[in-house]
Parts: sequence; C-alpha cells; structure tokens
Amino acid sequence: MKVTPLDLRQAKLRVVMRGYDRTEVDALLNEVADDYEQALRESDRLHQELLRLEAVVAEHREHERNLRNTLLTAQRLSDEIREHAEQESRRILEEAESRADLVFQQTQGRLEDVQREIDALKLKRRDVETTLQSTIATLRNALEFVREQEQKEREDKILLHRPRQAPAELPVTVIPQPKAVNESPTAAVMRALDAAAEGQ
Repeated sequence: MKVTPLDLRQAKLRVVMRGYDRTEVDALLNEVADDYEQALRESDRLHQELLRLEAVVAEHREHERNLRNTLLTAQRLSDEIREHAEQESRRILEEAESRADLVFQQTQGRLEDVQREIDALKLKRRDVETTLQSTIATLRNALEFVREQEQKEREDKILLHRPRQAPAELPVTVIPQPKAVNESPTAAVMRALDAAAEGQ
C-alpha cells in the first residue's frame, strides 16, 4: 500500500501507557510528510521535464526526417533535369547533401546533449529516492530500538515487583535496575536515533 503525505498527516496512533509524546510524534509525522511531499513534487517535476525533453527529441527527429525527405526530393529533381543540366544538378545535389549533413550533425549533437540531460535527471531522481529510503530505514531502526528498550524496561519492572522467596530456598540474585526509569520520551527517541545512526 502506497502511503501519501496526507496519510502521514492524518495518521491516528493508539495512545498507550508510557507511549511517545503525542506532540512530538505528530511533529515528526508532519515533518516526514513534508519531506515526502517535497520528494513527490520533485519527482513529478522531473517527470514533466523528462516528457518535455522527450518531446524536444521527437521534434528533432521529425526535423531529421523532413531533411531526409528534402534530400530525396532534391535527388529526384536532379534526376529529372539531368538531361538538360547535369552539371548544375550535380552542384545542387552536393549543396543539398552538405547542408543535410551539417544539419544532421547539429541535430545529432543536440540529441546527445538532451540524452545527457535525461541521464542527469535520472541520476538526480535516483539520489532523491535513495535519500528517502535511507531516511525511512533510519526512522524504522530508531522505532525498533525504542520498542526494544521499552520492552526491556517492562521486563526489568516485572522482575523488580515479583515477590521474593525465602533466602534459604533461592540463591541470592542481583536484579538489574532499569537504565533510565525517569527518562523522557524525547530523550529515549534521541538515544534511539543516535544508536540507529551509529548502526549504519
């Protein structure tokens, strides 16, 4: 399913105990939606530019066909008047061929320029897609890290609140304390983002 910027802005996340700060999550979703919307606009702009350049290429190809048709017409005309002015027809043909070659070379050079521009636009679009994928992967890693930390804190709390048995029945065990019981959701997210960035 394709997620749109509007989907990100209108996303309703379930509120749970000890969950993320709702304001910060909404702000993050809006920021991601803005970046995603900008990337979509850029992709659409590049697509429109690609269509424009393809139209320019098609126009040049049409000109090339017209020039070839002109050359063929000149050839036929020269054949028709060859009996009366063979030398003159030869000169006209040479001029027409020379002009056609020059225009063809210019058209070919422009076609190569347009192809280079198209290739550059494709590379730029690929860079935008790669950046967007990297951002999404980083956010996903950060969320997974925070979820793992919360799960560990919940397990540590369960161990702390279990009833203790008589000392004679169980060996003495050291119950690990949670790292940051009072840690704010902002700090947890920042710590998770840092850890995700280091993991890359």
